Order: sequence, then C-alpha cells, then structure tokens
Amino acid sequence: MATTRGEGFRQPIGLVGPFPSGAPAIFVDQCARIGGSVGMVACVGDDDFGRLNVERLRAAGADVSAVAVSPDYPTGSAFVRYRTDGSRDFVYNIAKSAAALIAATPAAEALFARAGHLHVMGTAFAIPGAWEITEEALRAVRARGGSVSFDPNLRKELLAQGQTAARFAQLIDSADLLLPSGDELFVAAGVDREAEAVAALFRRGVAEIVLKRGAEGSSVFQAGGGRFDAPAFAVEEVDPTGAGDCFGGAYVACRRLGLQPAQALEYANAAGARNVSVLGPMEGTGTRSELDDFIARTPRVA
Repeated sequence: MATTRGEGFRQPIGLVGPFPSGAPAIFVDQCARIGGSVGMVACVGDDDFGRLNVERLRAAGADVSAVAVSPDYPTGSAFVRYRTDGSRDFVYNIAKSAAALIAATPAAEALFARAGHLHVMGTAFAIPGAWEITEEALRAVRARGGSVSFDPNLRKELLAQGQTAARFAQLIDSADLLLPSGDELFVAAGVDREAEAVAALFRRGVAEIVLKRGAEGSSVFQAGGGRFDAPAFAVEEVDPTGAGDCFGGAYVACRRLGLQPAQALEYANAAGARNVSVLGPMEGTGTRSELDDFIARTPRVA
C-alpha cells in the first residue's frame, strides 16, 4: 500500500506492507477470529507472500488444508494507492498468478464434504475455473442439508460478460442469505427501489438479506417480515479496504453460531468499523472479546 495519497504508480513512492489480503481471505480471517469454524479453497505461490497469507489464516484458526501451493506461479498481489478523494488506484497481479489456479483438489472436495455452509463472493467470477468449483461445492453442501450465503460484490458491467449473468442469477436463487452493499441490492434483484428489491429477492427464495450501508449502518430483512436496523460506529477512517468483507465474516459466523439477527448485525458493524481504523486490508479483524470491547467504548453515528 502506498504511504502517500495521489494518482497511481507512475513515479517512485513509498510503500508499506506486505499485508495479507484478498476479499475471501479477509472474510475467512474475521469469521475464524470471532469463533467460526471456517476454511477456504485457494492457491498461493511458493513464496513469502503466499506463506504470509497462509500463516495469517492458520493463526486465526482457519482451516487452510484446501489452500494449494503452486511451485510455478507467484502469489496474487495488488498494489493500492488512495487518491485525495478517497477512491483508489490498483495494480493487480491476479489473472497470471497462483490465485487463478484454484481447482477441485482432493483437499477441496474433503472440505466440501464436511461443510455445513457455503459462502460465495462475487469476486470469484473474475477467476477462471471458479464456477465449476462453486457448483461442486453447492451440490455437496446442499446434499448434506447445508445453507448458502452470497456476497454479490460484482460490478454491473461484468454481468454482460459471457455466462456471468446466468451464473450470478443462479447464485442468487441458491442463497439463503444475501449480503449486498448499497446498489448491489438493486443489481441482484433487477429492481431499483429498496422495498421492491427486497420483496423480489424473497420471491426467489432468499430468506435473509443483510444490506451494508457503509457510514449509514446496516439493515437485516427477513422473509417472515422481520427487520432490524443498526447505526454505524463513529470511527476515524484510516483504510476502508476490507470493511465489507469483515462485516460479512462476522455476520455469517455469528448467525452460524446461533446469534439472533440484531446481535449479529451489531457485531458485523463493529467488525467493519474496527477494521477501517487500521492500515491494512485485514489488520483490524477482531475476536469476539475485542469486538465486545470495541462496542462498549465506541459511540454510534447519530
């Protein structure tokens, strides 16, 4: 990550890191740290960046048995620089890295066979071969009576590419829990008004929708008619990267651990807010006790 704000990487600038990252890894790290039992399917290179990521997830308590190591391709990486307006410039090494080599290995199939829940992120649509693995995981988890959550996290423009729209719709129809951010709700539903979008998604079989509203907090909608709203926590934003992934990891873990939606929503808000107050995409993930402390001492946005 660049240490100064500005436009891109076209001149020598200071950098800090490396930081373990990747949207699914951030989700998994927060899920594990709050007490969830979680693993992921991924691939890293046989290099220090790969070891950094795997060691971080293992230390959090995540199952890394299905994280393969490629001897031939480097670990995926991203250089990030914030502009003065808060937007970001990226230089990615993903498509030609180990990150693009995920496959249904025996270790991945073993993970699917013992999973009671599957979480899918829209970022997977950018990885070749990810759809076939996702379908296999869906079949395995559903066959065991498990549940599915989906974080759309997908730009509208990508839906026009190839089979993406059909696969995106299939995941919406397969999800018990949906976790969109802002306008992703409308992209998922194909409707531009909140109430109508929520109703349309319920008709498609989604049972619970958690809408991330950023600085405006978040909301939970349930197919049975329940709704819960939670204000955001007032923090100084240092690095917003990964906030939504931390939110999702905390919410899904809390619900799987038996917490009610309102309490899970508070922990999710706290996880996202705590993470943005620290530099690094997943440097602010918290344990349940750390989040309890954060909740107790941090004011809400009025």
